[in-house]
Amino acid sequence: MKEPAFFRAEELDQVVARMAREVQALVADPGRLTVVGILRRGAPLADRLCAHLHEAGRIERIERLDLDIKRYADDLTLLHPETRLRESAGAAPDLAGRTVLLVDDVLYEGHSLLRALRWLAERGAAEIRTAVLVDRRCARLPLKADVAGLVLEVAPLQIVDVHVPPYEPQFGIHIKRREKDHVQEP
Repeated sequence: MKEPAFFRAEELDQVVARMAREVQALVADPGRLTVVGILRRGAPLADRLCAHLHEAGRIERIERLDLDIKRYADDLTLLHPETRLRESAGAAPDLAGRTVLLVDDVLYEGHSLLRALRWLAERGAAEIRTAVLVDRRCARLPLKADVAGLVLEVAPLQIVDVHVPPYEPQFGIHIKRREKDHVQEP
């Protein structure tokens, strides 16, 4: 039998709405905002944040970009010894003078976030803020999320598994236990 979600869609929608309010308080000039989602699950979360920012009426037009960054598989198996960022085939964005909000699903060790921050800074972003749905508070790098929807301090062998449409049918958070070469439900 599949374990129920640790957090369900209705609860997480409220969390994302609160995150959007926190973002509004952080952004001095909403007209210069670019929201960047880290693929995979950070991108649809960025879309959800943008939708809440639009609903609030303060931010009419938001530039949206995605970054493809990989180091770990969803089960936290190491895919690459270093964090890899794959640039899209199109022209690199000019972020000069822009405020960038970088969005990801989970802040774990911080490697993906750091790689993305470097890339965004190289493109001239005037200010970079970070937002994550879940902060595990175990980053190994000197990074923090400016906006964290939830703080979940789970055991090292546990995985915070964020389900976000379109990748999964229901928005939710599940906690799984990682074992040597596979993942089991707790």
